[in-house]
Amino acid sequence: MGESPDFISDLPQSIIENILTRLSIRDAIRTSVLSSKWRYKWSTLTDLVFDEKCVSPSNDRCVVETNLVRFITGVLLLHQGPIHKFQLSTSFKQCRPDIDQWLLFLSRNGIKELVLKLGEGEFRVPACLFNCLKLTCLELCHCEFDPPQYFKGFSYLKSLNLHQILVAPEVIESLISGCPLLEFLSLSYFDSLVLSISAPNLMYLYLDGEFKDIFLENTPKLVAISVSMYMHEDVTDFEQSSDYNLVKFLGGVPLLEKLVGYIYFTKVILLHPKYFEQLPLMKKTLFFDLST
Repeated sequence: MGESPDFISDLPQSIIENILTRLSIRDAIRTSVLSSKWRYKWSTLTDLVFDEKCVSPSNDRCVVETNLVRFITGVLLLHQGPIHKFQLSTSFKQCRPDIDQWLLFLSRNGIKELVLKLGEGEFRVPACLFNCLKLTCLELCHCEFDPPQYFKGFSYLKSLNLHQILVAPEVIESLISGCPLLEFLSLSYFDSLVLSISAPNLMYLYLDGEFKDIFLENTPKLVAISVSMYMHEDVTDFEQSSDYNLVKFLGGVPLLEKLVGYIYFTKVILLHPKYFEQLPLMKKTLFFDLST
């Protein structure tokens, strides 16, 4: 008897890629055992998402971490073609020296979207990250961010998310102004930060942390702002405070449609509505949360 036809392997490459992209990277690699035709089908995937579920569970965290490092390194060594997205979510610390090597590899393979969600303990972003000039999306969590002097910005970046990052305020300002296409900006868990934001194409802004002062200097396209500002000072003193001026914060957003405020930021607006009344022609779709 002849062999049954292999209808799945004969599917168009675009359909096979669509199937593989819907699987986890671990399951996508497992398809290599289906037949010789499938052995390296996964190796051209452009989106690579890794976490601790990529390897077998164990009570020994060192074993899991070692296996995860080997798994990611093996995937990158066997990968063919460009990598558009690389995402790593892990609480492990010992793998961080390996991340430097992975980022060096990615910087040479056209990376467009980079997400590093790391656990507690600072990871210093290597200089090779700033050679990833095709980045359109960058998300960093628990990292130390210090660009080299030659770095002028990411010309194609549209989304920037920095969570609990060790970075100088002037570096953030320079980074934002060096991303002329930036549309989405999220900054969270910064302490006593004074920041001026100049981003002519910015549409969505999310702030969460102990911001001492924020100035929107050049943000004419902003349509949505979500703000959680935690202040040490008594909220009743904000009106007299030279460090806090709500008019400066909201005065340059003529297209604003949605303002979401939490905790002290909300209380300031409720205590001092005259600030809010000065907003120009705002479509007043608002939500204030005082529950926390």
